[in-house]
Amino acid sequence: MADFARSTNPQVQAQLDRLSKLSPAGDRLGLERIAALLQELGRPQDRLPPVFHVAGTNGKGSVCAFLRAGLEAAGHEVHVFTSPHLVRFNERIRIAGRLIGDGELADLLTEVLDSSSGIEPSFFEVATAVAFLAFARTPAGACILEVGLGGRLDATNVIEKPAVCGIAGLGLDHQSFLGDDLLLIAREKAGIAKRGVPLVSLDYSDDVAEVIADSTRDAGAQLFPALRRWHYSVANERLQYRDDEGALTVPIPTLEGPHQVANCALALAMLRHQAALDVPVAALERMPLEAAWPARFQRLRPGPLADEAATWVDGAHNPEAAAALADTMAAHGPMHLVFGILANKDAQAIIEALAPQALSMTFVPVGDHPYHDPEQLAERFGGRAASSLKEALADIPEPRLIAGSLYLAGEALAENGEIPD
Repeated sequence: MADFARSTNPQVQAQLDRLSKLSPAGDRLGLERIAALLQELGRPQDRLPPVFHVAGTNGKGSVCAFLRAGLEAAGHEVHVFTSPHLVRFNERIRIAGRLIGDGELADLLTEVLDSSSGIEPSFFEVATAVAFLAFARTPAGACILEVGLGGRLDATNVIEKPAVCGIAGLGLDHQSFLGDDLLLIAREKAGIAKRGVPLVSLDYSDDVAEVIADSTRDAGAQLFPALRRWHYSVANERLQYRDDEGALTVPIPTLEGPHQVANCALALAMLRHQAALDVPVAALERMPLEAAWPARFQRLRPGPLADEAATWVDGAHNPEAAAALADTMAAHGPMHLVFGILANKDAQAIIEALAPQALSMTFVPVGDHPYHDPEQLAERFGGRAASSLKEALADIPEPRLIAGSLYLAGEALAENGEIPD
């Protein structure tokens, strides 16, 4: 599915328009194109600071946010590459702590596209090359890379020797690329494993854990799975953590939801199992409190869209993310739900996961993307359809929650004047 990136900056938009014409639409897996493109650009991936590489179906963006918070609390300047963006392409690339500027972005897009003749890189491959160029040219202490799709054949997997790798929550998503077998998906995610590099994972079912262990062993990596090589729990309103080096307790994350405890613990374990950078305990204690990640059960400020009514937004876009959101909602109480769901997502599973927490359900389109028809969803699951977020929220009382798509979440943030920075 195409990314439909837009920019209010004319120079950036000109290059995005050029990209849309030069590159085939949608996602494409494989390392040949990104390797060829980076070779043309002088192999910037060889000049990055220590890399923290994160894969997973759900939670990997939050893990990256926790890693960034921990590393910055330790005094390190940090590059970060994540996807997708919510409002602006710039959100994907954070250079030594700051979002890439429009001028830099336009220049780097131009340079990458000028070097792509005959390669036909995808949107994500171009974005990856832009990020690597930006990171290679600016000093920093660390670099966090979020896998875009899968792992083994993802463009970020050209990194040959990261400091540490991590695998967050696993589930079914992007089945047209990764298949609908969780074991195959687990094998793809574990494809980021590298010889001699620690790979830290969460706890999974025995068959999934076995696949990850086999893949890690084949790669010659060192596997550190949760509840086997490191442990975490919640007690006395603190996150309790221990591994072979000892135990520590840190605050519960300010990012809401029980699943954020696991994401925070994974980031903590990744920082504890790497040897490239010093991260003192004091920084680990600050990490759960300072991590921020937009559109994850985020309460909107009073603004043009939310007005004064209590309104939340969450990008839950697959069954596992919806189940995690339902757990978060259970602690807050039922809400009026506004759904917008992309056509390639499992609408039934998403809606059924959240319906028990719904006071009402309203279905809306997702701008610039193929989506499940709101009228059909309303007829099938009950509720009503609206032509836009503004129309949907016009007569819904608080509390309200907008969910079902990261793109819809970005639309909500933009309409309410909350541009991620």
